[in-house]
Amino acid sequence: MTTFELSGHDHIQLNQLLKLLNLVDSGGDANQTIVSGQVKVNGKTELQKRKKLFAGDRVYFQDQEVEIIGEG
Repeated sequence: MTTFELSGHDHIQLNQLLKLLNLVDSGGDANQTIVSGQVKVNGKTELQKRKKLFAGDRVYFQDQEVEIIGEG
């Protein structure tokens, strides 16, 4: 499992997270991946490209699991 720290922010958008962690090649790929039903948030398929993720949320994509954590 990977963790992603929300540095100075209270949330991150799902499509931004996928791109920042290099799980996809581009923002367009992130959006397509999400709307095609390949990403789960907290165990449920998520179709919102700009879904806000907060500390405690978990994102599942392919064989990756990412936990969102707060600062420090």
